[in-house]
Amino acid sequence: MSAARDELAAPARALADGIVAALPGWVERSVDERYRAALGPPPPDLVDAARRAGVEARARVRALLEADVDEQRTTPLSIVRRAVVYPTRVLAGAGVPGRERDPLDRAMFPDDTYGLTPASFADLNPQLTDVAIAWGAAKAWVHRRRHGP
Repeated sequence: MSAARDELAAPARALADGIVAALPGWVERSVDERYRAALGPPPPDLVDAARRAGVEARARVRALLEADVDEQRTTPLSIVRRAVVYPTRVLAGAGVPGRERDPLDRAMFPDDTYGLTPASFADLNPQLTDVAIAWGAAKAWVHRRRHGP
């Protein structure tokens, strides 16, 4: 492992760990909030389905963050945003109607019929904001050292 990759390893691990810890709760909250708004308190089987979907969702992020800077073709937030399929699947399966969304939102996130796509890491957990900034700064520093003037 190169020195540059070593410098990125700790911030990447911290961000991945934070995302992995936060995703299940975000999926469960998303399902609960949308279900309650449309149909009232969620039944126990829906709560269980949301919990399972949250566990499934968190498996998607670590590989990106462990990849070398030059191999990363997307961002952690993009990966998190793709996790919207998990609460969406649970809500659709429960018959919850989709939400009205503005045209830009529909164009940017066409599969997000419930308006759940996180705008930032703070939507998962406010404590992830500083962790994500530290990761981004470390990634930029490593990239600049490799490819800068």
